Amino acid sequence: MSPTASPSGTLEDAYRALREGRFVLLYDADGREEEVDIFVAAQHATPPAVRALRRDAGGLVFLAVDPNVGQRLGLPFLQDIFADAAAKHPVMARLIPNDIAYDTRSSFSVTLNHRDTFTGITDNDRSLTITRFAALAERTADKQLSDEAVQADFGVQFRAPGHVHLCVGAGGLLRERQGHTELAVALARLAGITPVVAGAEMLGDDGRALPKKAAFAWAEANGGVMLEGKDIIAAWEAQA
Repeated sequence: MSPTASPSGTLEDAYRALREGRFVLLYDADGREEEVDIFVAAQHATPPAVRALRRDAGGLVFLAVDPNVGQRLGLPFLQDIFADAAAKHPVMARLIPNDIAYDTRSSFSVTLNHRDTFTGITDNDRSLTITRFAALAERTADKQLSDEAVQADFGVQFRAPGHVHLCVGAGGLLRERQGHTELAVALARLAGITPVVAGAEMLGDDGRALPKKAAFAWAEANGGVMLEGKDIIAAWEAQA
């Protein structure tokens, strides 16, 4: 396969992989980040899965979170927290992210540890934080529970800051932004699973983003599926 050839697998393959706890690789788009991120459904983020994200991907381990979940839990964007803090800490105004080459804003929210973790950084600890967050996210779909109730539960279970980075999708998902966060959340919704997905950027030994061809080879060798952002966008628009 050449670096520009179509990725492996179909959307149905990707849905099945997420449901079964296998990896799905997503290349965003030419002219954007031009990176491949690797994802596993958060509910299946076992310690070996977290270790694979850390060891085989190498980028930042994060959670792509559905905006509906983010809204129910009252999750702010980190960029907004920093802007609000500028009055007390003026240096924050100097750090405004107004020069991102591929986007208009960051999807980063807060960082978390589950309260039953120790340091929070081990594979076991991060697995616990991720899977418990997925379980809480599933509870937010219960409309009989108020926002106050789910946010109270959130505070009982988790502390911030921590070692798992949350990235919240844009409210309009792919209609508004087409980053890895939105692509992963949209794919999870299409697959019919809890729309919280653990991921990491795939990096090469040369210090750069892992090329598409190498990412494809990893997917082939490890039972994963690789898609391009345009595949998910087309499916998303078709069901809208």
